[in-house]
Amino acid sequence: MSLPARITVVEVGPREGFQFEGIGHPDRISTADKIRLVDALSETGVETIQVTSFVSPKAVPQMADAEAVVAGITPRDGVRYTAVYLNDVGLRRARATGRLNITGKLTLTASETFALRNQNRTLEQDRAMQVTMARLYHDLGIPIEHASIMAAFGCNYEGDVPLDRVLALARELDELIAGAGDRLRTLILADTMGWATPGQVRRTVAAVRDAVPGVRIGLHLHDTRGLGIANAYAALCEGVDYFDSAVGGLGGCPFAGHRGAAGNICSEELVFLCEELGIETGIDLEKLVACAALAEEIVGHPLPSKILHSGVLPRTRRHVA
Repeated sequence: MSLPARITVVEVGPREGFQFEGIGHPDRISTADKIRLVDALSETGVETIQVTSFVSPKAVPQMADAEAVVAGITPRDGVRYTAVYLNDVGLRRARATGRLNITGKLTLTASETFALRNQNRTLEQDRAMQVTMARLYHDLGIPIEHASIMAAFGCNYEGDVPLDRVLALARELDELIAGAGDRLRTLILADTMGWATPGQVRRTVAAVRDAVPGVRIGLHLHDTRGLGIANAYAALCEGVDYFDSAVGGLGGCPFAGHRGAAGNICSEELVFLCEELGIETGIDLEKLVACAALAEEIVGHPLPSKILHSGVLPRTRRHVA
């Protein structure tokens, strides 16, 4: 076991959470409330906040106000504001705001059925889109340093995802980025539908590290089956130091195959775990819990965060054997 000394937490709640909460009721979460949560999160010490998603308003109407949200936030020094863009149109929209940290990132999916539902593309079409995106990044002078693999641990439509498929995709992304004249530095493995288990996480992280040596591995974990924080601990034990998480446990994938899909691991639970393990996050836990309460107020129903509802341990109890 080799725990990292410090981890990077990417807060994805405003994007993934409100994308999911607005299913069937795209106007239920107001633009003003989205902005209010992003601004509150900016005060917690989190270094990166995923603000919104530049996707088709027809396919995901709850993200139709992406430009308005970005325009309305109050940027804070030291915080990176990012967004999701799955194609060239989305990238151009995000860049046109002039207010986001635009990073070069390519994404492939380990399940063709999910790719068809989520991106409306076959795997071959998705590969072609990544080539298009790589060329666009190059033309815009944006280095491509990040990549992700969706449905890397299993799929509600196709079942288990073979590890060999994940390794092949990792190598493919590495080669594609190298072919564009850049270097893959961070690869995110996404448990999009909550299939991962702690043992599987450890095996997959170790195997991917061998497949693409020198690349930083990150995890995007969902808590669909109650193992989210256990999977995060397993990843920490493998030295993983980059995690996506969502305040209050907001979110879920609209295309995961069932309405009960859970959100990402709770940011405050991840930070609490790290504090107990002596791992630095740079995040003020009390302020983050207050943001979880704000998120719960905005969505109008209880969120799954246990820390939000039970509170953290007194500091005098911390690290007591």
